[in-house]
Amino acid sequence: MTEKEYGKLIKDMSPKSPIGKDCLMAFLIGGLICTIGQLCMNGYTALGLDKTGASTATCITLISLSALLTGLSLYDNIAKHAGAGTLVPITGFANSIAAPAVEFKTEGMILGVGAKMFTIAGPVIVYGVSASVIYGLIYWITTLF
Repeated sequence: MTEKEYGKLIKDMSPKSPIGKDCLMAFLIGGLICTIGQLCMNGYTALGLDKTGASTATCITLISLSALLTGLSLYDNIAKHAGAGTLVPITGFANSIAAPAVEFKTEGMILGVGAKMFTIAGPVIVYGVSASVIYGLIYWITTLF
């Protein structure tokens, strides 16, 4: 079998991706997550919190909901239909921390949950902190002159 024939075979055997439906679902579910966030923000503001306090409470709410849905094995079911729509930054990041913790809980609290919790999110945190330190140093040096 030649490389060209093998490529045709793979193309024929691969399932067709319904890209239009996938994009629509990502848009709708991602929009729903953002709408829930905005409703939380409006609710916390109506309760008397200032903009900063309401933003913080909204972040805590979305992170908690995402972690809870991950722990109940519901977040993955939503992600199967929503695809990239569940990667809305704050909920997707919370899921990336909670999912390995749930998956490795059978290995114990230290070597399972503690060690594996940051498997996915760890590099993102390290990169973010490192980039902010480098940016801060560059900013500090430029303000000296």
